[in-house]
Amino acid sequence: MRTHRIAAIPADGIGQEVIPAGLAVLRALAERCGDFALDVEHFDWGSDYYRANGRMMPEDGLETLKRFDAIYFGAVGDKDLPDDITLWGLRLKICQGFDQYANIRPTRVLPGLTSPLRAVEPGDIDWVIVRENSEGEYAGHGGRAHRGHPEEIATETAIFTRAGVTRIMRTAFEIAKSRPRRLLTVVTKSNAQKHGMVFWDEIAAEVAKDFPQVTWEKELVDAMAARMIQRPGSIDTVVATNLHADILSDLAGAVAGSLGVAPTANLDPSRRFPSMFEPIHGSAFDIAGKGVANPVATFWTATMMLEHLGEPVAGRLLMEAVERVCAAGIRTRDVGGTATTAEVTDAVIAAIKGANL
Repeated sequence: MRTHRIAAIPADGIGQEVIPAGLAVLRALAERCGDFALDVEHFDWGSDYYRANGRMMPEDGLETLKRFDAIYFGAVGDKDLPDDITLWGLRLKICQGFDQYANIRPTRVLPGLTSPLRAVEPGDIDWVIVRENSEGEYAGHGGRAHRGHPEEIATETAIFTRAGVTRIMRTAFEIAKSRPRRLLTVVTKSNAQKHGMVFWDEIAAEVAKDFPQVTWEKELVDAMAARMIQRPGSIDTVVATNLHADILSDLAGAVAGSLGVAPTANLDPSRRFPSMFEPIHGSAFDIAGKGVANPVATFWTATMMLEHLGEPVAGRLLMEAVERVCAAGIRTRDVGGTATTAEVTDAVIAAIKGANL
């Protein structure tokens, strides 16, 4: 039997509800399939850990995580702690420490869900947004000077390297090549940012020569935001910088019905380090602890994790179960339903148990 070692980090807010739900579904899936097992170890890192220890994770946390095949991550953020402490102390530390440079965010309107776009039905949208995840606007390069004085200054420098841009472009072209439409949109802001963004455009053109099967185009980020609303059917695969893709993928989640259904994979395509899989939605302080968080994003994220681990059959079985449950109207309130987190989870487990292999 194949065994995969999983590090589970629920972390903050609703992460502490949806990761246990995801693990319950994964246990049912492994039992149903019968040909693989998940060896899960739990880590209590996050904002509560910070309050007790003065840091979001142990100093040797990355070394601990190296022995796992994948990381199943909840959310990070606490209303009583600055975001630069929580985000940089845990999620970004893992992403950057393990060079998880490819952030992959698929978008579809699932059966039974309603897009806020009046002309969009389930099946009309099928996007993959590829986000550069290691440098760019989130490189952490900059600083503050003259704090508290009228002349106080803050700098935030975006870093774009040839190696970094080339590898995310190649990842995006490979994904586009694998999809039926073979269409890639390269998103920049090269009309206003004449150095880094023009650099992106130039490297895109260089990499495109190796992918003659892929049709590619350029789009400015503001125009892309409008296009996602006005012409969603014209989009297939998208690649953008750390900041631009972060914003666009949240918009994509909203277009699909809710951030509660949007998954993420933080990949090290070289597989030198474990990759990390997380829902997009964040810690959602306003609903944490109420039992109403939507676990669908976490289940979809688990599908991506299974595919990465070489379990495509299990991943497909899980996604089919999620779609059946959504189509049956068993949905949390963020997507127009009344079900609780536990009720959606139980329904997905029941669908898995009743599925044909």
